[in-house]
Formats: sequence, C-alpha cells, structure tokens
Amino acid sequence: MSPATATPPAPVPVVAPPVAGRTSSPPPWYLVLPPLLCGLGVAIPLGYLAMRAFAADPGELAELLLRWRNVSLLANTLLLTVAVLAVTVALALPAAWLTVRADLPARGFFTLALVMPLAVPGYLMAYTLLAIGGNYGALAQLTGITAPRLSGFVGALVALSLYNFPYMLLNLRAGLITLDPAMEESARGLGLRPVAVFYRVVLPHLRPALLAGSLIVGLHVITDFGVVSLMGYETFSYALYAQYTAGMNPVYGAWIALMLLALAAAFIAIEIALLRGLRLHRTGATTTRRQRTVALGAWKAPALALLTLILLAAVAVPVATMSYWASRADLAALAPRLGSAVVDSLAVSIPAAVTATLLAMPVAFLARRYPSKRSLALERVSYLGYATPSLAFALALVVAGVYLPDGAYRWLYQELPVVLVYAYSLHFLAEAVGPVRAGLYQATPKLEEASRSLGHSQIATFVRVTLPLLRSGLVVAMALVFLSAMKELPLTFLLSPLGFDTLATNIWSHTREAMYAEAAPFALLIMLVSAAFVAVLLSHERHEA
Repeated sequence: MSPATATPPAPVPVVAPPVAGRTSSPPPWYLVLPPLLCGLGVAIPLGYLAMRAFAADPGELAELLLRWRNVSLLANTLLLTVAVLAVTVALALPAAWLTVRADLPARGFFTLALVMPLAVPGYLMAYTLLAIGGNYGALAQLTGITAPRLSGFVGALVALSLYNFPYMLLNLRAGLITLDPAMEESARGLGLRPVAVFYRVVLPHLRPALLAGSLIVGLHVITDFGVVSLMGYETFSYALYAQYTAGMNPVYGAWIALMLLALAAAFIAIEIALLRGLRLHRTGATTTRRQRTVALGAWKAPALALLTLILLAAVAVPVATMSYWASRADLAALAPRLGSAVVDSLAVSIPAAVTATLLAMPVAFLARRYPSKRSLALERVSYLGYATPSLAFALALVVAGVYLPDGAYRWLYQELPVVLVYAYSLHFLAEAVGPVRAGLYQATPKLEEASRSLGHSQIATFVRVTLPLLRSGLVVAMALVFLSAMKELPLTFLLSPLGFDTLATNIWSHTREAMYAEAAPFALLIMLVSAAFVAVLLSHERHEA
C-alpha cells in the first residue's frame, strides 16, 4: 500500500486528568446514608412550617406577606448580621493568629479564655450589659460613674459580637493549625514582606474557615431571640417568638420562620458561590511540617493588651456580674439542684457533640470528595436545620411524636432524652460540618490515593490517613456543638423528659422571674463545665501547633 493511500491511525483519545480532591467513581452507600438521614430529619420541621404557613386562605396570606413590617424586619436583621460579622472577624482574626503563630506568653490560657464567651448564654450577656449602665447600674453603684445603658441596635451588636466571635475564632484556629508553612516560606523566599505574605498567602487559604465561621455566626444572629428581645431591637426572630409565645397568629409566625429560612438559604448560596472551584491542598503527597513561631518583639505588649481587653469585655465583666449575684445566693439550698442540673446537662450535651461530629464527617467528606449537585445539596440541608428556629424545630418533633405508639412515645420523650439528643445533633450539625469541611479543603487527596494504591480499603484509608489530618477540625466541631447544647433553651424546654432539668433551663426560669442571685450559680457552672471540656479537647494542640 502506497503512503498516499495508507489509512491514517486512529486518533488517541485524550483523557482529562482528574481534578485533585474529586473522585469520579460513585460514592459508597455508607457515605450517602448518613447525609440522607440528616436531610430527612431536617425535613420534619420544614414540613411542619409549610403545613402551618399554608393553613390560611389566599386573602389572609396576601395580607400577612405584603406588610411594610416585613421589610423593616428584613432590613433590621440584615443590618445587625452584617455588623456582627464585621466585628467578629475584626476580633477573631488577630486573636486566632496570635494564639497559633506568635510567641505569645500564656498562649494556652488565652486560647481557653477566648472560647469562654460561648459558655455565657446570650441573654445573660445582654443582661450584663444592661445591668452595668444607667443611673442604677452596677458601674454607678460601685464607682459613682454613670455610663449610658446599651440598648437597641448598639446593645444587640455588642452583645452578639462578644458572644459569637469564638465561633469565628475556633474555625480560624483550625485553619491556621493545618496550614502548610512551606507556602509562606516560599513567598518570603520570593521577597514578599510578612504583611504581604499574610494577605496574599495566609488569608486566601483561610477562606473556607472564614466562610464557615461567617455562616455559623450569620445564622446564629438571624435566629437569636434572647439578645434582641432584651435589647428591644426587632428582627425576624424577635417577631417570630412574639407570635408563638403570645399566641397572636401562628400562621404569621410560620411565615416569619419561612422568611428566616429564605434568608439563611441566601447566605448558603453566597457561600457556595465563594467556594466553587476552590482548591487549597498541596499538589504533592508530602506531609505538613511543624509551623514556625513568629517573634512579636515590640508588638508583644500591644498584642497582650488587645487580648486582655477582649477578655475583660467578653469574659471578666459577665463573670464578675454573675459572681456578685452568686455571692448573694443561698448555695446550700441550691446545691442539690446544681448537682442534678450538671448531670442532666452533660447527659445530653456530650452525646450530642459526639453524634453531630460523627454525622458531620460523612456529610463533609461526601460533598468534598464526591462533589455533585446532590452531595452539595445534602451538605447545605444541614445548615437549613441550623437556621430553622429552635422553637419551630421542637414543635415539629412534638407533633411528630403524637403519631408514635404510647410505649415508644414514653420511652423516647418521657423516660430518656433520646429525642433531645436527636434534636441537638441535627439542629447544631452545621456547627460541626464547617470545621470538618475546612480541614478537608487543606487535606491533600494525594495521600488518600497513595494509600488506596497500596491496597488499603476506603474505610482503612480514611481512618489511617484522612482522620489524623482532620483532628483539629473534629476537636473544634465537638467543642462548638457541646457549648451550644449546654445553653440551648427552646429545644430543652419542649423535648426534655419528665424531671429533666439542665443548667440552661434553671438559668432562664430564675432570670425570667428576676431571681438573678439564684440564676448566677447555674450560669457560673455552665462556664466551669464548658471550660473543663474545651480544655481537654484543646490540649492536643501542643502537639500540632
């Protein structure tokens, strides 16, 4: 055959290389099942809200929705959320860097102390700020100095910022601990100054942690009731609880809850857009080296002053106020209830923290390693469970329990706190997903691929390779859920078994009756128990930082 008539060779198909961090094969069933069950659990309160919202006729629905009050509530909610996010980032970012990277004296103390505002219930933080100012406030009585009483938008901003910035702090610390220092060293080798290295290398790699913390803080602000009600600042959550607790209009309350969920869905959509296509792990299969401690030099004193000022405002003032009231309480009479409340609180908070973290691992792993519309949707459903107002979440589970057999209802609702742990785990699941997902963004899949190429199964690879890389994120996830469960009120009130009384319910019942001396010992115990729990969880960081 002549060259002119020779048959040309068949074209060689070009196969695009797989995207790092993604797996082309379908996910195994044991990864899909937990997120699917979480999605079904979150669907229960959503179905309840939809049933209540569409119970009215079209004319009433139009009147309920087309109200100028709804626009005012939306504007107030958005303004407060954006302002709180700005303040929490401004507080948490330098605090996280100083407690992870700098040669700061007493780093362990500051790490633990800066997390403690999470153990102070939001309504107590608001009450503390209200009790300080004014003509008859604590400051005026102790020093004779009359300070203006914080209330309205400013009061809500200060209280929510001091109360929520540890959410951002824990996420940023987890991101900094797992960040490979080789990238910063390479940037410095190219001639970049330390400030430029931070903004061009460190900060972009903290984007998943920043977004995870922002989403948690934002969702918490839009669903908070205690702070905004005490400060007299009307948001969606304030109006929602007014409708339910005053029995004014349950249908309108359901629509307010759906508006809250729509706002949460918008936050989630923004986060998805900002994370789309983001890959931050190393391209090689090398392990992360120990991070270098930065000498502060002349900046050590200002750094200590900054962290001390934050602690004074967020921890010392609430603790001093509660200690003052506790000194006026009859501790001998309260001792039996204090011990019982500690046991009941731990009996639900620890299982909820472990359960939520275990559920968060397959949810985050499925979305990160097997990205698709379905896996991402399952991950985002967990945030809708967090955004669902806890009162509506609890009422939905109460309604669902009516259809259970009497024996099952007594066991689940009246004898053991099974339903309460279930509600905590699903409602606070989003707090656990964020830190785990942030760890997966920086855990290179090359190590997992190398392990599987050596014949290890996917489960063995996860346990031996991936899980150690996620340790910091798992610690943060457990701490966040534990602290949130310790002070949760609506879920506890409606779903607790008979005779079950936690520290949070005792605080609220006494505070509502203006019995501040009786409430203070329970509040101090929440802080002490939470401090001990977080100290144990964070003790491993000395091996990683």
